[in-house]
Amino acid sequence: MKRTTVFLEEGAERDLKALAARRGEPLASLVREAIADYLVHQGSEARELSFVGAGHSGHSDIAERHEELLWGDLAPHGEVPSPAAASPKRRRSSRARR
Repeated sequence: MKRTTVFLEEGAERDLKALAARRGEPLASLVREAIADYLVHQGSEARELSFVGAGHSGHSDIAERHEELLWGDLAPHGEVPSPAAASPKRRRSSRARR
């Protein structure tokens, strides 16, 4: 779960606390339940992924080549990576040279 802050009208907060006390549940539980119920009743609009198709590349073979595209620059364990995949060399401090 992720912690967040919600600003409520004082009357709504008072009513939620009273309801939580009557039900013997934490206020946060009621808020989560209300939000889940709200999202369910919003229909498919709330469940659509807005980023689908955002990265259209024009290539038709991306699904078949996904591993090559994602991991192509990485060397298998124990092998020296190619120069293009190697990170830039770091300067050693004077303390490390001693």
